[in-house]
Amino acid sequence: MELRHLVHFIAVAQERNFTRAAGRLNLVQSALSVSIRNLEKDLGAPLFDRTSQGVRLSPAGEAFLPEARRVLRDVETARDAVAQVRGAVRGPLRIGIMQSMGALDVATLFAQFHSQHPHVSIELHAAPRGSTSLAERIRRSELDLAFAWHPGVATPGVRATLLRTEPLALVSSARLLPPAGPVTIRGLRGRSFVELLVGFGARAVSDRAFAEAGVSREVVMEVGDVATCLEMVRAGFGFAVLPRSQVEKRDDVTSTAIADLPNWGIFLITSDSKPLSPAAAAFAAAAQAHVTCDLALRA
Repeated sequence: MELRHLVHFIAVAQERNFTRAAGRLNLVQSALSVSIRNLEKDLGAPLFDRTSQGVRLSPAGEAFLPEARRVLRDVETARDAVAQVRGAVRGPLRIGIMQSMGALDVATLFAQFHSQHPHVSIELHAAPRGSTSLAERIRRSELDLAFAWHPGVATPGVRATLLRTEPLALVSSARLLPPAGPVTIRGLRGRSFVELLVGFGARAVSDRAFAEAGVSREVVMEVGDVATCLEMVRAGFGFAVLPRSQVEKRDDVTSTAIADLPNWGIFLITSDSKPLSPAAAAFAAAAQAHVTCDLALRA
């Protein structure tokens, strides 16, 4: 058994498809299949149940998966320990990221971090179903850190550090004008809304605020990304509630403050059950320093 066999096994377990896993690993599918067969032979048990729809973990595979992940984490920890002795910080570093990062300039953050720690390889993992999925992946040790919204209450398995907050705003267009005068949640009773899917931070904040105010709104469409949400608003399909920074550079939609709507926050999410690797700790420090500097420049 070699480390590459574990890497291959975990990729197939996550993708549940040999073709996708092979593409992710930059292998031909036949080579990946041989690798998995050799691992199964070494363990003396099939790790996957193969069907016409794809593959799924067998009982043996279910038992083996957390152990395979633990072995790879231990290997990385050992490598990190040697790198620390040599005065170097190295990776890999798996970071989850939301579709909308608001006014947080993550591109500059990543560029600065890479220039300071060139031996850290960063894997970015998007969150197609919002912040909730990122927190869950932190709990499963599939990510080292994540930028995500957090409800602000204790969540088993994760630690949340607030980086910055940003106002949420009512997004409208020339085809669907906002109410006249100062906008409040009660003033939006019965209005039609295009909302992000449940699991997105902005959706969670607005759902909670409307419920606490005892105000109902009609959700006429749910979408999985901010760009589609803005296009639906532009077409007059309904209003939306989004971070204000998502609207500032567009001239086809407008944002209006909602006086009694809480702010949306971006948190750095980490595990509370295991220590950060040197690379993850260095990145967490860099992220907090970047936010502090950015806020000072904006002041």
